[in-house]
Amino acid sequence: MPFDPSQLTYNADGLIPVIAQEKSTGEVLMLAWMNADAITRTLETGHVTYWSRSRNSFWAKGATSGHVQHLVELRYDCDGDALLAIVHQEGPACHTNRRSCFFTAIRDGEQVELMKPME
Repeated sequence: MPFDPSQLTYNADGLIPVIAQEKSTGEVLMLAWMNADAITRTLETGHVTYWSRSRNSFWAKGATSGHVQHLVELRYDCDGDALLAIVHQEGPACHTNRRSCFFTAIRDGEQVELMKPME
């Protein structure tokens, strides 16, 4: 059965959250948002395109940084209200130049930085 992005459940802004996960390691890289057009662009090109809420425009991951996310598979959850993009990430995924945006842990009530920026 062909996939239709309209079968998903979007928030009031027409967006759906997307977790990006590295295929080779299972590492969670980042959380971002897509609208139906970003999903279509991602599926058509094989390069992950998000919707930037701050810029109110499409954000093709890596278009300016070169840190492209190559789509391996796009999945949606049982409720159809969240996506999982399984990707091959080139370089860091985070704008702070870290491999993952999830680089801070809370341990025993303290913030712990888990990784330094890539060089």
